[in-house]
Amino acid sequence: MNDPITNLFTNYGDLLLKNAGLLGAAFVVPLLWLAVYRRVFANIPLVVLLAIPALLSFSLLFQQQLFSVIIWVDAAIFLVATIDLFTLPGKRALQIEREMALVGSLKKQHRVTLHISNVSSRRLVIWLRDDAPAEMQATPDRFTLSLAPRSRTTVHYDLQPTRRGSFTLYDVHVRVRSRLGLWQRYLEIPQQSELRVYPDMKQLSEYAILARTNRLSLMGVRRTRKVGTENDFERLRDYTLDDNHKYIDWRASARRNKLTVKDFQTSQSQRIIFLVDCGRLMTGQSNGLSLLDHSLNAVLMMSYVALRQGDSVGMICFSDRVLKYVPPQGGMNQMNQLLHTSFDRFPELVESRYDEAFLYLASHCKKRSLVVLITNVIDEVNAHQIESYLATLVGKHLPLGVLLRDHQLFDAADRDPVDDATLYQAAAAAEILTWRHQVLRDLEHRGALALDVFPEDMTAPLVNKYLEIKARHLL
Repeated sequence: MNDPITNLFTNYGDLLLKNAGLLGAAFVVPLLWLAVYRRVFANIPLVVLLAIPALLSFSLLFQQQLFSVIIWVDAAIFLVATIDLFTLPGKRALQIEREMALVGSLKKQHRVTLHISNVSSRRLVIWLRDDAPAEMQATPDRFTLSLAPRSRTTVHYDLQPTRRGSFTLYDVHVRVRSRLGLWQRYLEIPQQSELRVYPDMKQLSEYAILARTNRLSLMGVRRTRKVGTENDFERLRDYTLDDNHKYIDWRASARRNKLTVKDFQTSQSQRIIFLVDCGRLMTGQSNGLSLLDHSLNAVLMMSYVALRQGDSVGMICFSDRVLKYVPPQGGMNQMNQLLHTSFDRFPELVESRYDEAFLYLASHCKKRSLVVLITNVIDEVNAHQIESYLATLVGKHLPLGVLLRDHQLFDAADRDPVDDATLYQAAAAAEILTWRHQVLRDLEHRGALALDVFPEDMTAPLVNKYLEIKARHLL
């Protein structure tokens, strides 16, 4: 006598087979709805379980009586999967807080801390990834965590910005799984944070530390300024046999347990104006940064040194027009103005208008200043403009032209030729370098100072040039 349930499955077997498309849609539509509206997806264990009845279906080719067994297996898997679906944790089970500084430096590691709390009464296994912008590299970029009930944990990762500007980190992306692991859900925990990426500011703190320990030579900075015998206090240093005894600081000597003397500098409050080219000539790349990025790093470093010396610093950013002007002022608060002006300034694919920049300089900066023009030279047209406009400042201001070198050009000239093509390239590069050298000599002959440097090596030579100008009292 046949089992009535088996007969029921057998009677409806043909009906189910004839409506296989409708049956498939009955399974696919709920899965699509879960994926689109709930961001719930089948996990690998569920896929493996669903493969079992699929493999058993091939046995129907040989024995039709196994149809009822397959139906039972399907029903059991469906019931277990449905029950496990309701064990998926939601957003309320997790609390995430992001902790980070609001200001970062270009190409420097920026530490980010995530505090994750499991407020549910069950253990959770989560996969976590923060919303790092495309312009930043996160290390590590994701975490796998096992959270005990009612627990809190902390993870850290480093962001390395590859571009300056203002960025927003919106959500923390989390993947959770159900109790049996058959389902997984993607959650977005809102946690908005702002990050402003400035030019390299960590070099400023490094300079301050090395200056206090008399180790500026490690940064390539030479102390060429003549030390005065009266006026402003500069620093403390170890006593030498040639020092005057009246300049011994006895308190510092007792504290350091060695004779210590005071150094003084002549008081010379001077003005420095930076003209920073933000046009197409500064769009080139060197060591992963644009020429403008390297220029701003060097400008901020020299500004920091000048402000510590008591000088006033200002800046004009220009392309086909004057983009931003920071009036020259003294005091360390001026660094904030320079940073806010430069952090979101990018090179533009336009021809630079030197006439607009120098006209603006003439109308807004009438006192004698050290005018530092940072730009690039690639042809006779812009070389003639740079030379003529810098020459017009001689007498009223002290002009300094900083021209950035191209690695490819210098490498081509230094490369040993192995065939005719490399020989012609080396000859062309050598001819361009000879012309470039002549441009620099013409600038010096017309009374302007010139500095020819590679972009990534610009900071130390620029600071040394400034200290040399101070030592020779050229202003």
